Amino acid sequence: MSVGYQVTSDHQLARLLQIGIVLEEVVEARAYHHHEELDEDTLDEEIRDLLSHAAEESADHRARLEAIIDQLDVDSVPFEEIEALVEAQYGQTKPEDFDGILYDQLYNEETAYKFYDDVIGAIEASDAQFTIDREELIATLSKIREEEADGVEEVTRFMEERE
Repeated sequence: MSVGYQVTSDHQLARLLQIGIVLEEVVEARAYHHHEELDEDTLDEEIRDLLSHAAEESADHRARLEAIIDQLDVDSVPFEEIEALVEAQYGQTKPEDFDGILYDQLYNEETAYKFYDDVIGAIEASDAQFTIDREELIATLSKIREEEADGVEEVTRFMEERE
């Protein structure tokens, strides 16, 4: 997803963070989908743990993003508008479009990583003043991006071990 070259206002930043919240909701929902749709034989304990961790991490990321939005001097964008943006950008794929749970999870982790990387790049390219401390903002988003990168590495390692 291209977030643009710069983030120029609190409103634009809030909108991007709301997109991040919806992306995290998608990751969590897909992890739960796999839990519920697959039987015990298909979904072993290691995969269950991986999906549980992904869902918990997504909930944590949403909470951190919501905390940032709460500090911004903006009116919230309606959820339906953000959901439509996410669906248009990321809704072309469904869990069943992937050859297995792990490929779906890898796609989710990579998508989130790329999103946060783009947002950080757009903030760093901007000289806009936000109502939240820029260094704190970048540090929080960088930590989330790092956790997504760790998720990509974990899923990749898990896939390699199962080949």
